[in-house]
Amino acid sequence: MREIIVVRGAGDIASGTIHRLHRCGFRVLALECEMPAAIRREVSFCEAVYDGEAEVEGAVCRKIEQVSQAETVWQAGKIPLLVDESGSSVSLLRPRVLVDGILAKKNLGTSRSMAPLTIGLGPGFTAGQDVDYVIETMRGHDLGRIITQGQALPNTGTPGLVGGFAKERVIHAPASGVIRNQAKIGDLVEKGQTLAMIGDTPIPASLTGVLRGIIRDGYPVPLRMKIADIDPRGSERKNCFTISDKARCIAGSVLEVICHDLSR
Repeated sequence: MREIIVVRGAGDIASGTIHRLHRCGFRVLALECEMPAAIRREVSFCEAVYDGEAEVEGAVCRKIEQVSQAETVWQAGKIPLLVDESGSSVSLLRPRVLVDGILAKKNLGTSRSMAPLTIGLGPGFTAGQDVDYVIETMRGHDLGRIITQGQALPNTGTPGLVGGFAKERVIHAPASGVIRNQAKIGDLVEKGQTLAMIGDTPIPASLTGVLRGIIRDGYPVPLRMKIADIDPRGSERKNCFTISDKARCIAGSVLEVICHDLSR
């Protein structure tokens, strides 16, 4: 398990994959942008960009400043994270596997030339062209399906149904500006309650439930950016702090592809 695996992106879905591969003994390095905008921050390794370290279900991710520092972090049993939005460090690392988990709904520069095995999560990639495999990220029967030719299902723009609610669960910025949070992840909130302020504009809760995620306090949000997520099931507070079923399903498929490739 000395193989290096690079994962582009360290939001909540990518973090599920990073966590699984790390637990399996691979040397995983995460690449992130300078200002990650994760909503489910309690389960996103990208928070290490701001705090230096981030812990998800017992696994610790530590920010590094250059590729040469990765080995020290691996030796400490932790996951190194490097700010490298373009992926320019990949050529220095020469990973066995590269996983694009940015979930930008489009390809932001990943190609099959980056590693002997390349995997793209969700729409925006074509298996057999810009990556070797694509993993389906759409909730439903095909979630986690390994695609060897073609693309994942296109983004619908509608969140998955949870507790009878879909689009109502997600809150988008009604104005642009710096957000100032008045509620924190895991809080039980009531419909209409002010969750945050963007300047003089209040951000009301769209429904009653658990605040599953909210963008980092002080983040400069543009108009209509996704900034919060509410789970209508008040009894599911613990889920705010653990990797989701969706992320774990996708992680399992990534691990399957890697194990199959290594076995050959």
